[in-house]
Amino acid sequence: MNVNQSAPPVPPFGQPQPVYTGYHQSSYGGQPGSTAPPTPYGAYNGPVPGYQQTPLPGVSRAPPSSEAPPASTAQAPCGQVAYGQFGQGDVQNGPSSTVQMQRFPGSQPFGSVPLAPVVSQPTVLQPYGPPPTSAQVTAQLAGMQISGAVAPALTPVGLGYGPPTSLASASGSFPNSGLYGSYPQGQTPPLSQAQGHLGTQPPQRSAPPQASSFTSPASGGPRMPSMTGPLLPGQGFGGPSVSQPNHVSSPPPQALPPGTQMTGPPGPPPPMHSSQQPGYQLQPNGSFGPARGPQPNYGSPYPGAPTFGSQPGPPQPLPPKRLDPDAIPSPIQVIEDDRNNRGSEPFVTGVRGQVPPLVTTNFLVKDQGNASPRYIRCTSYNIPCTSDMAKQAQVPLAAVIKPLARLPPEEASPYVVDHGESGPLRCNRCKAYMCPFMQFVEGGRRFQCCFCSCINDVPPQYFQHLDHTGKRVDAYDRPELSLGSYEFLATVDYCKNNKFPSPPAFIFMIDVSYNAVRSGLVRLLCEELKSLLDFLPREGGAEESAIRVGFVTYNKVLHFYNVKSSLAQPQMMVVSDVADMFVPLLDGFLVNVSESRAVITSLLDQIPEMFADTRETETVFAPVIQAGMEALKAAECAGKLFLFHTSLPIAEAPGKLKNRDDRKLINTDKEKTLFQPQTGAYQTLAKECVAQGCCVDLFLFPNQYVDVATLSVVPQLTGGSVYKYACFQVENDQERFLSDLRRDVQKVVGFDAVMRVRTSTGIRAVDFFGAFYMSNTTDVELAGLDGDKTVTVEFKHDDRLNEESGALLQCALLYTSCAGQRRLRIHNLALNCCTQLADLYRNCETDTLINYMAKFAYRGVLNSPVKTVRDTLITQCAQILACYRKNCASPSSAGQLILPECMKLLPVYLNCVLKSDVLQPGAEVTTDDRAYVRQLVTSMDVAETNVFFYPRLLPLTKSPIESATEPPAVRASEERLSNGDIYLLENGLNLFLWVGASVQQGVVQSLFSVSSFSQITSGLSVLPVLDNPLSKKVRGLIDSLRAQRSRYMKLIVVKQEDKLEMLFKHFLVEDKSLSGGASYVDFLCHMHKEIRQLLS
Repeated sequence: MNVNQSAPPVPPFGQPQPVYTGYHQSSYGGQPGSTAPPTPYGAYNGPVPGYQQTPLPGVSRAPPSSEAPPASTAQAPCGQVAYGQFGQGDVQNGPSSTVQMQRFPGSQPFGSVPLAPVVSQPTVLQPYGPPPTSAQVTAQLAGMQISGAVAPALTPVGLGYGPPTSLASASGSFPNSGLYGSYPQGQTPPLSQAQGHLGTQPPQRSAPPQASSFTSPASGGPRMPSMTGPLLPGQGFGGPSVSQPNHVSSPPPQALPPGTQMTGPPGPPPPMHSSQQPGYQLQPNGSFGPARGPQPNYGSPYPGAPTFGSQPGPPQPLPPKRLDPDAIPSPIQVIEDDRNNRGSEPFVTGVRGQVPPLVTTNFLVKDQGNASPRYIRCTSYNIPCTSDMAKQAQVPLAAVIKPLARLPPEEASPYVVDHGESGPLRCNRCKAYMCPFMQFVEGGRRFQCCFCSCINDVPPQYFQHLDHTGKRVDAYDRPELSLGSYEFLATVDYCKNNKFPSPPAFIFMIDVSYNAVRSGLVRLLCEELKSLLDFLPREGGAEESAIRVGFVTYNKVLHFYNVKSSLAQPQMMVVSDVADMFVPLLDGFLVNVSESRAVITSLLDQIPEMFADTRETETVFAPVIQAGMEALKAAECAGKLFLFHTSLPIAEAPGKLKNRDDRKLINTDKEKTLFQPQTGAYQTLAKECVAQGCCVDLFLFPNQYVDVATLSVVPQLTGGSVYKYACFQVENDQERFLSDLRRDVQKVVGFDAVMRVRTSTGIRAVDFFGAFYMSNTTDVELAGLDGDKTVTVEFKHDDRLNEESGALLQCALLYTSCAGQRRLRIHNLALNCCTQLADLYRNCETDTLINYMAKFAYRGVLNSPVKTVRDTLITQCAQILACYRKNCASPSSAGQLILPECMKLLPVYLNCVLKSDVLQPGAEVTTDDRAYVRQLVTSMDVAETNVFFYPRLLPLTKSPIESATEPPAVRASEERLSNGDIYLLENGLNLFLWVGASVQQGVVQSLFSVSSFSQITSGLSVLPVLDNPLSKKVRGLIDSLRAQRSRYMKLIVVKQEDKLEMLFKHFLVEDKSLSGGASYVDFLCHMHKEIRQLLS
């Protein structure tokens, strides 16, 4: 493909996606939620502690009081403003105030702008937040819309979501402050003309990039549960109204972007609401009158909900609804649509800059010149031509690279190219490797580098004639001229000390202190290793692995074992001088498994017996790693240490640690120290390990604090992994530990690796995230790299880019294979460049963006207060969306939140990152847990962060038992749970089986082999193996979910209303979290407020 040729007008997948069709959601049996603590989100335009609240000019108000107002003032007549209901700039039934909201510089907590004073009332916490009452922010959100870039018309039938008015948000609660000023229950403020605004737009001549905009409902009020009673007119089975496809209103037909299909008849707009009708709101059928009472067969949403400040009276009709969760972008719907639209066709990589299917879609890749998205995913496939444009959009330009990614069996591994002694052909100036984008000139005698434009001679042995298009006639016979990914065999020049490497070695280093022996870990591990050593990684069709193995045990001292094949019994050598570590034997320490099989088996039988009566509780840690590294150095090979460790290393030795766990530091400026290593000794040790090609995998079995932040430094910097099994018990955790160990030992690893990312002129790699070490600004050094690890690279402009030639990336990884062969793996990717912001926003990938933002934030907590990191993320997200709104969306009312089509899930996913344990820990999250998750996410790929931050929730009894496919997921919210159903929830690390209290007895019997719900054991981690279709299906589904993830997910059975349910609800990320995180609805309101402040 000619790099300089212009890109085709519209890549096949670059087109706007069609409007989404409805999606079936489960009904919900309303169980009460838990009480939530105070949150950092101020009520939307409500009171915010910490700032002096000044009244509007010309309006005198009583100072905020901390107790409930007297009964006489607690309820305001419908026609007048109750203090605390409208923020600054909101005037009821009148023009909006001219006073601008002032934005304070610096980072601020959510909602921390000076706001109008609010009469505080005691907060009454409700399930899912209190029922917001009335239009609170009339001018704030005069209509939020989701669909095309134009405002949709509301439907006259079915479940109307109310007129497009302001959005009352339950974005948090502060002790003793009223979230919302309240109207008596069942009454609403009269709607102003502004509230009746429909936001329709004139048809456009050229369609803007497809956007999502949406209209909020008439304001607060609890969300209605899904209906289980008779259907309303126009409501389809199990979904939203027919006239409202995907809970999303359709744009007027004339303004549809090209390629968009109508999926339902657009309803006529409801009549405009005059402000002369106090107390009544628009009804779903478009008429006005008292709100309709509850439907038959289901009660009001919250039985016994308190009447905020009003006198008890006769039963009131339903309060007005808040923003309907079904009317905002759904991750489930987007994933489902992408699967349907893009899962059937192979993704052909020949076209420059095309956005691949989502990571959640199963698709086949055909490499035709660009690397598969399994190897490289970008935040945007169309990057701005200038740095000014990039700064304006604030969209980070980054690539998540997984150089050794495992491919599905139907896709071929990269071809290995052998150029003999001359080695791979490279550019003389920038050292880029030959790739499909190099341009051959002068009849094929020279080539022009596509990265730096240098003209190079073609060596005689590589010469080939060109065809009439200027392409070499052998282009399709050479992987490096026709494919995006391939490997070169490296010559001796690419090897350390100019000599080819020896095959790598594995050293198993086993903690034999009292804790490890007592828990049964030592016996279990030794038993497993006997069989596991037959499955060491091997190259291609090799009969046996070339990897050698060695064994060390340790507590306060180290024991090395000679397992030479000529010995009848293993020999033990003890090194007690841990301050000056050395390896007491060379010959017989690292051996070939098949040759020394009998001696190794004898050793593994003896170790549990030798230490069975130990009373030694103290351990060392750094000297153990030092010993393993010295052993590899003496054997002149790279390799991996498998460390099995149980406790804080407090014995006198280098790297000794003290217990510094202090929860009081959370939410202070010193919180960052909890993530930083205690001592610099481990960084120095890691640097030495990297130089030797010694990678460390750490298996931790702590019963208390072990300082994961410090112990994980060496695994992190050497490209290794950390596994953590808190309070390890053989009967409960054996399956998980052994499964992780088997996978870790068997996976293919590249050793002693160096990776460099080259770019074409105009951009350069400036920042790197992942598990590696860097001694300079360009080379990523990895003692080991496996198929699960990614390196995330951020790019910045250093010159102007050209729209015609685009931008190129080349990732080159030099590594030693498991057989000891030195190789270069090359991945190339061509991206488009644009001069219009609309093209940038049309070609972004939200999942990759979130992967980058999470890693950026998780590194940020090492040096900045967590609150600053959170604020930075929110500000950046608001800037991205505000820039789109200002420059790309068609003109519309400021009250509409308009999101780019491919970024409409950015708010929900970003909120999940903000609520994660690292950035907002709950009371039960330990310091070690946070450090563990932080280092885990650092090298996750896009698919892993996607499910980690937004878990999958699968209803098990909805789909037919005979169906072999996975049941369709539902949104991660408690509202989606039906107490008559069973759900599986997974996030890549955890797996829960939630059982509703009203689930059918037959289902309970089929799955658990007990006769009633009350007999199910809560916390059960293994389902009984029963011979019935449901049991087989659920166990099969659990196995298939585990097979998709890089770590074994231990099952936990959770019963509704059980104490374990709090843990389960932590993963329902669309709801308000117990640690104070906002719900999706509230965060969307908050983002809209931030965007409006930026635009004003």
